[in-house]
Amino acid sequence: MVAPQRTIDQQLAPAQARRVSAAVVDALVALLCGLAAGAAAGVKVADGVVELRPASPAVWGAALGTAVGLSFLNHVLLTYAVRASLGKLLTGLRVVRAADGRRPGFFRLVARWLFGFYWMIVFVPLHLATDSGVEQQDAVGLRTVRR
Repeated sequence: MVAPQRTIDQQLAPAQARRVSAAVVDALVALLCGLAAGAAAGVKVADGVVELRPASPAVWGAALGTAVGLSFLNHVLLTYAVRASLGKLLTGLRVVRAADGRRPGFFRLVARWLFGFYWMIVFVPLHLATDSGVEQQDAVGLRTVRR
């Protein structure tokens, strides 16, 4: 008996665990850098005493701005340059156009990045609350494949 032939899509499709690992690495990098920038913005030195003011709006503005900015650099600019974010590079994945497997365009990467926020805000809590088995979908004509 001959095993069924796998299609190209099945051969290149990454496991869900690999996709989730890449997303977790990317999120941790952005959040930790954001927290570090916020902490640095909230430090006040007076008379040789270092004080951290976490209630300051500058702390939260720097943290949020750095996290979003780094996320943009990682998911759009780095992916535009090398076809993968930091998390995807570490997990052996890359982003390609679904139609022909070629390099993704800048505006599609921006749309994919914005869709990621929408997915994170709307669908992740919904899936966690309902314990559904729905997997993350590719968006805007781009897909994640194994390198």
